[in-house]
Amino acid sequence: MRSFTYERATDTRAAVAAAAQPGAKFISGGTNLLDLMKLDIEYPSHLVDISRLPLRDIEELPDGGLRIGAQARNSDVAADPRVRTRYPVLSEALVSGASGQLRNKASTGGNLVQRTRCPYFYDTAAGCNKRDPGSGCAAIGGFNRIHAILGASESCIATHPSDMAVAMTALDAEIELLRADGSVRRVAITDFYRLPGDTPHIENVLGDDEMITGVLLPPPLPGRQIYRKVRDRASYEFALVSVAAVVSADRGTIREARVAFGGVAHKPWRSVEAEDALTDHPARMDTYRAAAEAALRGAVGRGDNDFKIELAKRTLCRTLAQAAGAS
Repeated sequence: MRSFTYERATDTRAAVAAAAQPGAKFISGGTNLLDLMKLDIEYPSHLVDISRLPLRDIEELPDGGLRIGAQARNSDVAADPRVRTRYPVLSEALVSGASGQLRNKASTGGNLVQRTRCPYFYDTAAGCNKRDPGSGCAAIGGFNRIHAILGASESCIATHPSDMAVAMTALDAEIELLRADGSVRRVAITDFYRLPGDTPHIENVLGDDEMITGVLLPPPLPGRQIYRKVRDRASYEFALVSVAAVVSADRGTIREARVAFGGVAHKPWRSVEAEDALTDHPARMDTYRAAAEAALRGAVGRGDNDFKIELAKRTLCRTLAQAAGAS
């Protein structure tokens, strides 16, 4: 690990200004950044500790939604009675996302901007356009079992690792960003993340002079919410495929649905195609299969990850059947 300077922020605007300086980065729980620093993948010259800023509250919104502070710990969000009752898909995603120790350290804001777990990204001897732009993507011709099948490019086929962000995508969350001048902007979570294109090292729209201060959840849809995660081991592992589904069904007909995938793309993958194939259609297996075909129509395997296309279809069908059957 390279040497760096450190300061503990006590004011949000001052923290944003400090982190906007060249070579500076925010640190909160540190569960991802410290690993990257130890491996010489990231090497900030200055760390701004924001873990003690007053951003841990989970607050009611006037419209019936919730605001989750950026410093709220994953364990606290998952256990909050309002989240468990009104947004169970988020609670389920958080509990499946990491070990208890990690959930006790990881913050909401940090979870949103954690970086890929692609092994070639972590191997500094391998080509990785995300880590070293222009060096190539070793995963494309390498062992790519865990890699993207949707939205990838010839520059990068890495996947986004967050479970929490997948659930928030299905819930139509907005991310609240504070600028150094004190102004605040809100970005829909579907617009927050970027696809790799030719610049996979630019992963989101967060500016150098901005800090995540919270996540806004709208009032929940009626119906049932389900998060299903398929992984190599149940104890603690990143998703091969995950699905967050919100389904409102009435008298055997799906009235409204939200679908988001994890483990399949560079970002949490909202499938409007699947939602369109479900809305106003019978809640039965042929509808779920049609939705799955629509969602994965553009999927591309790279050899070792070809199985993920069928796995994603089956995972979606099973999740929708469970959600719609209990609506």
